[in-house]
Amino acid sequence: MATAANDRSAIINETRSPSNLLSRTCYTLTMHRSFGLTGGIASGKSTVARFLEALGAKVIDADRVGHELLQPSNPVHHQVVSHFGQEILKPDGEIDRERLGSIVFTDPQKLSELNSIVHPSLIARVGELTRALHARHPREVILVDAALIYEAGVADRFAKILVAWCRPEQQIERLMAKTGLSRQDALRRLASQIPVEEKRRRADYEIDCSGSLEETQAQVEAIYPEIKRLAEETGNSIIETGN
Repeated sequence: MATAANDRSAIINETRSPSNLLSRTCYTLTMHRSFGLTGGIASGKSTVARFLEALGAKVIDADRVGHELLQPSNPVHHQVVSHFGQEILKPDGEIDRERLGSIVFTDPQKLSELNSIVHPSLIARVGELTRALHARHPREVILVDAALIYEAGVADRFAKILVAWCRPEQQIERLMAKTGLSRQDALRRLASQIPVEEKRRRADYEIDCSGSLEETQAQVEAIYPEIKRLAEETGNSIIETGN
């Protein structure tokens, strides 16, 4: 199996070529052959993604894509700075994500404004990466790891949705420990996302991350054969029809 670094390099080279870019409709059709992994902040989603990747899934990290979009060389960076002001910048010109977060997570309107700037480019970029991975690995599980699948209104673009979750109080404690946020600020971050119970209700598969890593891994390993079978069936169909 090719290394993740080699795959990523090939994908970036391919999708930067204008001749290889597809329309948004084609992105959507391609993503319909992919799987979405979502969950609330500090819920265990990244851990689940690592377990799936270890089993062979090709993972696209939407948060990493978002980081790339906010780099000074990207037009999205300039749009965000133009909207929120120079005060969100570090001395080196990069966006101070903590400062920006303190602005948008205390004002739902500002969070909505930020999402309206970032999400269109993020969705398009994930679509490009998904298409490239499908071209290279048509029978493999292509997984988009993204916290805001439901919030962004793109759940129907995936073949199946997996949700990672843990108990709300546990989620708050994990978020505080991970970020150093106060309890009040942690609660604000959680309130900006769809409640976990709603995500669980809408998802096709659930992974309970409230227990040990071994327990979480066992659930992932139980689910993977089924989504792998679905991916192979879709891949076979694509190959047979020449799509």
